[in-house]
Amino acid sequence: MKKEGILLTVVILLSAAGFAQAQEGELHGAIDFTYQSKYIWRGFDVYGDKSAIQPSIDLDLFGTGFGINVMAHRANSSEWEDGERWDYTVYYGNALFPDETYATSYMIAYRYYNFPDSSSHTESSTDLQEVHTLLSWPNLLPVKGLVPRYCLVKLWPSNSGTIVGSRNLSGGTSSGWAHIFMLDYGLTVPGFVPDTPEQTLRLHTEMVYNDGVDPRPHGNAEHDWSNIVFGVETDFDLGNNLTFTPGVYHQITMDDSVNDDKDETWVSVCMKYAF
Repeated sequence: MKKEGILLTVVILLSAAGFAQAQEGELHGAIDFTYQSKYIWRGFDVYGDKSAIQPSIDLDLFGTGFGINVMAHRANSSEWEDGERWDYTVYYGNALFPDETYATSYMIAYRYYNFPDSSSHTESSTDLQEVHTLLSWPNLLPVKGLVPRYCLVKLWPSNSGTIVGSRNLSGGTSSGWAHIFMLDYGLTVPGFVPDTPEQTLRLHTEMVYNDGVDPRPHGNAEHDWSNIVFGVETDFDLGNNLTFTPGVYHQITMDDSVNDDKDETWVSVCMKYAF
């Protein structure tokens, strides 16, 4: 059985067990469907300015801190059909020193990137995997609601003998590290719709240092600061556990080995059902 088949089987079994337990109120999660006018991932324009859909399911396993997530990425353009990708993630999150100034929330995750149109066991495979650690410090800064975050990423190919498994002819590699520095702030403003006195705008900034890792088969990313992103999104409660979230984002590209476009702007809309 292919590796992605095994992973999918595990996810289905865990999901089935989870839904059985949900009858007792022990499982929480969310199903969402997101539309992106562009899919920009860590600075890379994945689908060449084409829009994409991204359905996903996330399960919190009975309040243990462990969870699983499955997300699909598919371009709304026939020329990018072979770029369809499924992400399978297993994660654990918790917090340390919750009452202290240096309170730290953390999440450790393993993720497998599966491209179903390429076999995982042939030279043409572009499958990847990564581990990452996300840290955030909600009490560190004197401004309430201003939260610094940091994510350390290690990405590598699923198999060494594939097209992304070794240094390519351009000198690039799909194995390496990325450092993502983030700053988030919840800005409260008057409500936009009737019966909603307040609305929270989630302001987000992130800067990426790419330590030479390039997921593209023939790419060659420099060891450099690659991009900075500014974004804002907000939630609208539609009732019955449904949430509608629009967002707008702008990227300034600092390294053209990652993205030829110096500026990228895109919007997203997400419909989420929580249970």
